Amino acid sequence: MASRRHVIADDLRVQISTGRLKAGERLPSEAQLAAHYTVSTPTLRNALALLQAEGLVEKVHGKGNFVCHPLRRITYVGGSYTPVNADLRVSIRTTKLRARGHLATLLRVPSGTPLTEFHCLSHDGKSPHSLARVYIPRALAPADVPVDSPWPGGVAAMLTKPHPPLAVVQEKVCARLPTPVEAAMLRISSTLAVLEITRVATDTTGRIVEAALLILPGDRADAVFTTHPTTEERTAEG
Repeated sequence: MASRRHVIADDLRVQISTGRLKAGERLPSEAQLAAHYTVSTPTLRNALALLQAEGLVEKVHGKGNFVCHPLRRITYVGGSYTPVNADLRVSIRTTKLRARGHLATLLRVPSGTPLTEFHCLSHDGKSPHSLARVYIPRALAPADVPVDSPWPGGVAAMLTKPHPPLAVVQEKVCARLPTPVEAAMLRISSTLAVLEITRVATDTTGRIVEAALLILPGDRADAVFTTHPTTEERTAEG
């Protein structure tokens, strides 16, 4: 027998899918919904958490729960320097800092090396969509990055032609739960897994010119990696 939270989630899911509850519409308050379904507030919140994890409902702090607009999927193409390919708007905030701890290790620079952080939050309409933090040695960082630009403009476009040219782009991919800060910024459930991609780019002199941490919510992200066998490998297979 289905639990009450699943019964409630199923009912709200049907209302959303049939258009009785429309995209962008605010749901009744949690107290009203709990009274309507004759359940406790914690049970009602557990039901809403199921829909939040599916990307159907979005909880906005201080405002309530809203039916999500269908989000466009975002595709990360592995092995390329421009990370995400989607028609999104990105707000960019720059911060000057110094390499410490994991950043110094990641960029292979002495502790205290001046860096520039580009904090990029993409939006699909009014909804946050994905998050990226890009770290570049300050001497290499572009100085004229717009604060708001279409993706993949802004930082990514300005970094596609480093000098010397790139030799290696290494990417590490893992799935994990978001941190409280990431969940709040992206307005996603803390139980929705995110795809974390750590990308490190090295130029032909062996110098690391960029380290990036990309956070893509699992309900809207795909990662595509393509391998091209070498001539020797194709000959061996033949």
